[in-house]
Amino acid sequence: MIWRRFLDVLYPPRCAFCRRLLRTGSELWVCPECLRTLPRLTRDEQRRDVKHTELTLAPLRYEGVVRESLLRYKFGGLTAYAAVYAEFLAKCIDENEISCDSITWVPLSRRRLRQRGYDQARLIAEELAKRLDLPCECLLVKRRHTRPQSGIGSPTKRRANAAGAYAPVDPQRARGKRVLLVDDIVTTGATLSSCAGVLAEAGCAAVFGAAAASRS
Repeated sequence: MIWRRFLDVLYPPRCAFCRRLLRTGSELWVCPECLRTLPRLTRDEQRRDVKHTELTLAPLRYEGVVRESLLRYKFGGLTAYAAVYAEFLAKCIDENEISCDSITWVPLSRRRLRQRGYDQARLIAEELAKRLDLPCECLLVKRRHTRPQSGIGSPTKRRANAAGAYAPVDPQRARGKRVLLVDDIVTTGATLSSCAGVLAEAGCAAVFGAAAASRS
């Protein structure tokens, strides 16, 4: 606790969304203003129909300060934001009464992981697993490096880009399980769909998708 207070003095915590300074000792990196004004999705908007998933959920709309926050997280090394997104996701999953056996994530390719230094979806999945009291397991591997989906506009081209890029680590790990598959952002759903399809083929009883934010 003393060490944390010392760090707060040296590096005052800032809101993960608007970057306002927070009070010393703030547990969640979100300011009161953002808690009131974030572009949250309604109950119906949270629920996305993504192929190969029973249901895909996202609590926030990918716009404004949410978009800026996720870009800082994904490309700026602000890995502590994973805990913030996990808080919103945990509440969303609880409200939608999703029941799963374990949590996994959409993995990066080896090349992308070397470049970035961390897997942003994995960090969110691990933080979410703590809050839902579920195991977090590595069930997928990305065996082919692909272009970033954000640079591909057409949904058809996005699906083609993700097709065949993922494989199960070990089908035995997935067989019979109800799995929550986590990513940072869901746009067209092509990446989540591709990964969920692999898990379904590996024998998962059900796959649910989850992302911090959705573009629709």
